[in-house]
Amino acid sequence: MNAYASPIERAWHIGLRVLVGLVLAFLVLPILVIIPLSFNADSFLMYPMSGFSLRWYEEFLTSPAWQQSLKNSLIVSPAATVIAMALGTLASIGLVRSDFPGKTLLMAVLISPMVVPLVIVGVAMYLFFAPLGLTGTYTGLILSHAVLGVPFVITTVTATLQGFDFNMVRAAASLGANPVTAFVRVTLPLVAPGVISGGLFAFATSFDEVVVTLFMASPQQATLPRQMFSGIRENISPTIAAVATILIVLSTLMLITLEWLRRRNERIRGARST
Repeated sequence: MNAYASPIERAWHIGLRVLVGLVLAFLVLPILVIIPLSFNADSFLMYPMSGFSLRWYEEFLTSPAWQQSLKNSLIVSPAATVIAMALGTLASIGLVRSDFPGKTLLMAVLISPMVVPLVIVGVAMYLFFAPLGLTGTYTGLILSHAVLGVPFVITTVTATLQGFDFNMVRAAASLGANPVTAFVRVTLPLVAPGVISGGLFAFATSFDEVVVTLFMASPQQATLPRQMFSGIRENISPTIAAVATILIVLSTLMLITLEWLRRRNERIRGARST
């Protein structure tokens, strides 16, 4: 705060900080309140807690249904993330380097899964994949999750490419590098922070997705969020709180990684500008 600020400016500064703190608490506290319940000794999600126990984490680690759902998520999400990173990066580079009629419309179509309601996306994917025999298969589920992740990769890579000097690619080509070599040795290292950031968003989207999974997956392919959804609908078990706590920790680690990548990207841009 400015040492020479007027009383009104000081009051505004303090009031703004209090308001931001209240909004942050309103958003975060409902999420954090579930964490203590995952250590509850009771069989119900309720306060006050009667005791401390790790039984629900043990239930998650030993239950065949939960372990199968975790296995499905670890199969689908990484595969969908890799596909989304590849397609999103190539699409972003093509859109940034090219200028053609309908470019804005194409960009809107590519990022539409990010803004269109998931129920509509799920129905559309089911109607598209069903005639191909891909519903109820890992292939169809992975492809549908990849479609949801592509917009995040396109958005982050496009932001990273702003100000990118494509003369470096031309210089590599003039020195004998073919397009693939120039992409791997020049373009990809410079846009890597955007690619990784988009990949983390794509992974988080796939790992947390439940609506599209309800349309595309068979009962044997229930992912972790779908298993949680089924548990909430049938019988609310504190095991769900344990799984939610694990997902909160993973999401926090992802956000920390994204912030580190953002700062690294800023340092790279600053070094490039100097």
